[in-house]
Amino acid sequence: GLDLGPDPHELVAAGLAACTTMTLRLYANQKGWDISGLHVEVFSSFDKDATPHERFERIITLEGDLTDEQRERLFQIAEKCPIHKLLTAGAKVVTTVGGN
Repeated sequence: GLDLGPDPHELVAAGLAACTTMTLRLYANQKGWDISGLHVEVFSSFDKDATPHERFERIITLEGDLTDEQRERLFQIAEKCPIHKLLTAGAKVVTTVGGN
């Protein structure tokens, strides 16, 4: 509307970034891996000529004393974030309308 806040696509992108961050932090903590810094950015774009139309680009920056194997494993774990899985698998939306 008035461009006073995030649009719905930006909110979904923020949800993906937050979910990815939490998923990676929890996994690294469980493994006892040293992550001194973790930053996740997600950008959304829309292309009416592409399928699917919506695209999310996720950039993960990891800092800490991690091996290449640990970094690769964290990349794999990012794919298991619940919001990532929801976006890639799709979801059924059930709507009811209430009121007088």
